[in-house]
Amino acid sequence: MEIIACGRTDKGLVRPNNEDGFYIDDKAGLLVVADGMGGHASGEIASKLATDVIRDYFKAFKEGRAALMGKFDEEYSEVAKAIGSSVRLANQAIYEAAKSNVAWQGMGTTVAAVAINRNRLSIAHVGDSRVYLVRAGDIEQLTDDHSVVYEQVKRELLTSEEAQKSKIRNLLTRALGVSFDVEVDVSELTLSAGDILVLCTDGLNTMVSDDDILALAVSTKDPAAVCDRLVELANKQGGRDNITVIVGVIRKKSWISFLLNLKEWFRR
Repeated sequence: MEIIACGRTDKGLVRPNNEDGFYIDDKAGLLVVADGMGGHASGEIASKLATDVIRDYFKAFKEGRAALMGKFDEEYSEVAKAIGSSVRLANQAIYEAAKSNVAWQGMGTTVAAVAINRNRLSIAHVGDSRVYLVRAGDIEQLTDDHSVVYEQVKRELLTSEEAQKSKIRNLLTRALGVSFDVEVDVSELTLSAGDILVLCTDGLNTMVSDDDILALAVSTKDPAAVCDRLVELANKQGGRDNITVIVGVIRKKSWISFLLNLKEWFRR
């Protein structure tokens, strides 16, 4: 399997600057979104640190130069352990950076990262940035928001509709950079050709319903067009936060891709 992905980020209509960030490496099968928080520009610094550290760690892992960080269930693949390790390292980098600069104190970020290896999808996330799977005309949220409101929904203290209107919906229970250690949620599943992945910060899903995300995701086979339409709709609905989205389409590897990869292998 291979993924064809595209991403967009927009500051929205209310916020003065954009503290979101994202990273895409189609060839490595790595997708990351991050939603920074903190005073001044420190949220932007935190989200960039997260995407940069995850990118660099994953590259080192692919080259056999990165050790795993922390403990993982043995059932997880090495790729899942690596994506989880990269998020843990990003957390430590942000935490240490915040300690080193008074202007950065209190900065942090959410993160949702996925890695694709053959037909396996590995997910690591902290915070309320999300990963969705669109398959066979349905949409499924693959990540649980680490927020006070989401916990209330799980305990049936709030409905999903009430949660959307809650004044504390942005209050997180977990984020990168808050402490030296962080609990990272890791999961895996099997992908099929035709699956669509949507990664987003809460600036999208608080403005655009899951049903509308589904409708736009299947409206065209062009990930770039889907991203544009999702950002446009989020702004049309109010654009109250920064908006970041990645859309990736899973397909069987073509013979051209296979030959190019084979050529690259022989170069080594």
